[in-house]
Amino acid sequence: MKTELGSVAWPPDSIKTERLVLREPEARDRTALIELLASPQVGTYIGGPQPRDELERAIPAAPRRRAGLFAVDLDGSVIGTVTLDEREVRPDIAPVELGYLFLPSSWGHGYATEACSAALTWLSAARPGTAVALTTQTANVASMRLATKLGFTELERYEAWGADQWLGVWSPPA
Repeated sequence: MKTELGSVAWPPDSIKTERLVLREPEARDRTALIELLASPQVGTYIGGPQPRDELERAIPAAPRRRAGLFAVDLDGSVIGTVTLDEREVRPDIAPVELGYLFLPSSWGHGYATEACSAALTWLSAARPGTAVALTTQTANVASMRLATKLGFTELERYEAWGADQWLGVWSPPA
């Protein structure tokens, strides 16, 4: 059970944006998290949906603390997750990687941009100067668009898991 993100103790206080709250996952979020991971639409570019019955067995009633994992809450309901994970692949480029998953019903409303932007702003205050990586399939047009909106710069394209991948980096404001 990881309780730090680098030198930052976890969890931080909730992060409030105009419409959202980024917070540590709670027991009441379990159903939404299972729905998120079992969704065929969500799984399109990440290896497919996970079997619901396996998720029901694997996800505990009370979530374990995991440094870097934010539940994204809209009006009291979880609509997605944002992760800031310490990166083990190419840490020379960026020691942290941004990840995000949102329920299809929340797509197209700017929630991912709002939530990811808030997480990056929080990280730049908590760990000044920390660069962040983002990897996505080039076929995931929405994710590529989000990376651009957030200010990620392309470093390379490569093939992995049978698909063309994109690696970008975000540097915090000076």
